[in-house]
Amino acid sequence: MQAKNEEQNKRKGVSTADFFCIGFGAIVGVGWAVSINSWMINCGGPVPAAAGYLLCLVMMIPLGLCYCEMVPMIPVAGGGMAFAYKAFDHDLAFASGWASYGAFVAIIPWEAIQITDVLGYLIPGLKSGKPLYSVMGSDIYPATILIGLACSLLIYFLNMRGLSSAAKAQRILCFVLVGAAVLGAVFAVIGGRAENLTPLYDVSDPAIYGEGLKQVSHRSFFGGAFAIVAQAAFFLAGFETIPQGVEEAGGSIKSVGKTVVLSVTLACLFYAGLLLCFGSALPWKEFAGMERPAAASMFRALYPGTLGQALFWLITIGAIAGLFTTWNGFFTPSANLLMSMGRGRLVPQFFARQNERGVAVNGQLIALLLSCAGPFLGANLIDTITCFSAAAFVLSWCITAFSLVRLRKKHPEMPRPFRIPGGIATGIFASVVSLAVFIFMFVPASPFFIGKLAVIMFLVWMAVGFALYLLNRGERRKMTAEEIEKSVFRN
Repeated sequence: MQAKNEEQNKRKGVSTADFFCIGFGAIVGVGWAVSINSWMINCGGPVPAAAGYLLCLVMMIPLGLCYCEMVPMIPVAGGGMAFAYKAFDHDLAFASGWASYGAFVAIIPWEAIQITDVLGYLIPGLKSGKPLYSVMGSDIYPATILIGLACSLLIYFLNMRGLSSAAKAQRILCFVLVGAAVLGAVFAVIGGRAENLTPLYDVSDPAIYGEGLKQVSHRSFFGGAFAIVAQAAFFLAGFETIPQGVEEAGGSIKSVGKTVVLSVTLACLFYAGLLLCFGSALPWKEFAGMERPAAASMFRALYPGTLGQALFWLITIGAIAGLFTTWNGFFTPSANLLMSMGRGRLVPQFFARQNERGVAVNGQLIALLLSCAGPFLGANLIDTITCFSAAAFVLSWCITAFSLVRLRKKHPEMPRPFRIPGGIATGIFASVVSLAVFIFMFVPASPFFIGKLAVIMFLVWMAVGFALYLLNRGERRKMTAEEIEKSVFRN
């Protein structure tokens, strides 16, 4: 084990700080700039939305602690898939890996949609003339398709250079997005008033919640707070990029595991703080109806003149940086996850191929194709993709938590460089909470409900995956259990 860690430390120089930037940057992407008013609408105000993100810590910190223990214990690409394989063998490993992969690759075209949508608002000429076609009422234009394809190729070639190169870009982009958000929060508080946060909870305004507009399944402040969970899993999911790149880690693997909890905790506090700061700038119902990117547009109304225009562009630049941090942050991890599944013959071995730099080349190509598909879709699919991805992430996290409990009993002798506080009880709590959240995501009367289209998308994705899994059964039978384990865990 010591020799293995020394070998990892000599890899491509991806430090613990780099992994924090990858994880935090992948979590805190563009959502705070383009979706913050949607969060307010979905929850009935900025205060219940902020409370919802704080409630998310009840689920996310125990889950993050599970990853803290598992990452240094099993430091291989694959994350939750590899953990489940060690704990339960093939079937649950595939369920975890395929769900996580679906969540990862859903984010990639999501970012491509967002970049074309945001630039379409900033440069109205991009959406001039007759659209090529429409998707769910969202018009698709040639210029936005070309921009999305160009950005997809840029991210692809950056990540083909290896995780170290992607991490360097991530540090710069992460600094830009956090700096823009913090300055925006300061000026929002300076120009705003606490009264703008009131009413603390209200879903009765016909201009927002009238017939044919936004419909909600809650009627109380706490229902509104819980409602954020249906999408929060998507906006907090970036921490899973850390386990997918751990094979390239330099320095202490134990420290890399701890960045999971740090990144997700700071992200929850970051979102909650911005909701309160930005929500106090203007009456929140007025803010809720602003055009995208809402966080930038708000400053034009708050500070008419040069200052408002400067803040508009500051937030916009931060939003675009956030787009690229998430896009960049998920590109290689999605390829690494597919590569790890290929190693274990959970999917065809074709996807396990790496080049001389250790880059999962075929996985990268799949990520590129999915990224290029984004500009051909439309902004009206964003909420559905968000909810599908959130449900898929929660399933994977739930299996990881159960894997920790199982491994504590099945392999108590395994070296654990980091042992979580509370031990197996923390794992059981994380398992039960995440399982409950996952179940309620499919219950229409629940505030966690992800929506009919997202449910259909999730069921179809899992059905397709298990069909591929069964079709690849012959490949698994050609290898002994020991050979597959050696391939998955590189031991």
